[in-house]
Amino acid sequence: MSNKNLIEKPQTPEQEKLVQSQFNTNVAFYVHLKAYNNNVREDLEKRISEVFFFSRGIDWKFDSFGIEKAGSRGTEILGYFIFRAVEIEKLKKLFLEEFKDYDNAIKISCSVSKYEKVEEEFFELDV
Repeated sequence: MSNKNLIEKPQTPEQEKLVQSQFNTNVAFYVHLKAYNNNVREDLEKRISEVFFFSRGIDWKFDSFGIEKAGSRGTEILGYFIFRAVEIEKLKKLFLEEFKDYDNAIKISCSVSKYEKVEEEFFELDV
C-alpha cells in the first residue's frame, strides 16, 4: 500500500464515523480467585451482567472478559474484565459492590491506563 492513499482528515461521512477519541482510558479489573471449576465462568458472567445493568448513566464500553487459569501465565487464577471508561470512580464502586460478597474472590486488582491519540490517518481499500 502506498502512502499516496493515506489522508490525515476524514473526507467522507463513512470516514467521519471512524474517527477515534482524542483520549482513551482503559480500566482493567482482575478478580483473584480461590478456585476454578465449571461454575466460575457462569458466576463471573452473571455478576458482570449485574454491573452492566446497574451502571446506567456511567460512560463506559465493555472491551473484554476472560479467565486465566493457574499455570497459563502465573500461579493465580484470575478473572479479568477490561472497560473503556470515563467515570472511573463510579465504575470501581459498582464493581466492588457486585464482587464484595463473592466467596471465590481473594481480592480485586485494578489498573487505569490513559492513552492520547498521537496520529490518525484514513485510507480506503478497493475490493
